[in-house]
Amino acid sequence: MKRKITEQFVQWKNKSTGRMPLLLYGARQVGKTHIIREFGEKYYKNVAYFNLETNQSVSSYFVENIEPERILRFLEMASLNRIVPNDTLIILDEIQSCERALTSLKYFNEIMPEYHIACAGSLLGVAINRENYSFPVGNVDSMTLFPMDFEEYLWALNEERLCNEIKKCFGESEALPTALHEKALDYFKQYLIIGGMPRAILEYLETKSLITIPDIQNKIMNDYIADMTKYASNKESVKIRAAYNSIPVQLAKDNKKFQYKLAQRGGTATIFGVALEWLNFAGIVLKCERITHGLMPISVHRDLSAFKLYMSDVGLLTMISGMSQQTILSAGEVQHNFIGSIIENYVAQTFASKHYSLHYWTNEGISELDFVLQKDNDIIAVEVKTGIRTKSKSLNIFVTKYNPAYSIRISSKNFGYQNNIKSVPLYAVFCI
Repeated sequence: MKRKITEQFVQWKNKSTGRMPLLLYGARQVGKTHIIREFGEKYYKNVAYFNLETNQSVSSYFVENIEPERILRFLEMASLNRIVPNDTLIILDEIQSCERALTSLKYFNEIMPEYHIACAGSLLGVAINRENYSFPVGNVDSMTLFPMDFEEYLWALNEERLCNEIKKCFGESEALPTALHEKALDYFKQYLIIGGMPRAILEYLETKSLITIPDIQNKIMNDYIADMTKYASNKESVKIRAAYNSIPVQLAKDNKKFQYKLAQRGGTATIFGVALEWLNFAGIVLKCERITHGLMPISVHRDLSAFKLYMSDVGLLTMISGMSQQTILSAGEVQHNFIGSIIENYVAQTFASKHYSLHYWTNEGISELDFVLQKDNDIIAVEVKTGIRTKSKSLNIFVTKYNPAYSIRISSKNFGYQNNIKSVPLYAVFCI
């Protein structure tokens, strides 16, 4: 399945100078191994692939001497292939399980930069931030792979022409033809159920059925739980699971600010601080921080004590919440309250994949704006609505108070532009 990050890989490969070993972050099951191997097979003459978690003979070779030439000769023997600069892609998968391999990237960059090395790790963020790793600062190119966004989902369905029409209408603020608008909304509802995990999308492509999707998502959740048990102490893993499992409850509230007491009676920031840090570094939650003012730069106006937590994949949220597929597929203007939370999670997931920092704004507890984005020197107010009724007191208050460059209202309505507010349909968030 086509992924946007492949273009970034190609740019990395084609660098004439300054190319460093590639380090790919991302939660488990987002497709890191597959996309790197696919990239290697398409753009290189051969690939030397090594999983440092399962291949102990290779992993152990990094323990002592990590001189690059020595490592290269061993990798050639282990792969039974010549490793040639520019022609061979060396892939070191699950590199977080081998600290010295991570450290060796510094020396490959300094001594043998002509060799192309790509590394990935499901819990790379956890390992680097929680262990005493000698991280090769300034000697790696870092990228992050997220679950497939809605545009990539449409690509998988062979709907690239629909994507192009959506992007055209977004740029011109012109309404999409009604038939295409309704078709895109139907696909969007499917996406809320399936989400962006490649295994779930592949299951749907093969079966054309939504019935078995929760089974695939449960397996992914079990992988997450296994990681919590494996890479955290027993005491910490209990807190990590409690915090993660509380997310649907947190998002069901009118005030979606994360409350520790909902994860555990008597819960506090002190008790759950490490658990939330683990979830964040593992890439399986998205943290949206409150800002007190809608002014440039928004990062200096963060209230570090107030934040929301979203799941990194909307399909997993739909599954874990128990929301029925029928309710989502038949949702019209009158909707179940939690569908609004699911859609908000989808928007957060999409913004995160586009590398926007996630922030929301509240006005002394009276009103709340779902998202505030900073794009270059512009502040953009974003309101999310689930239906076609789009009146918003919070957006009006924010606009009056801070006069942002423009505002975006995300809803079921078609494209449009009026009163300095850009109307963006739910299915077109990937265009923002």
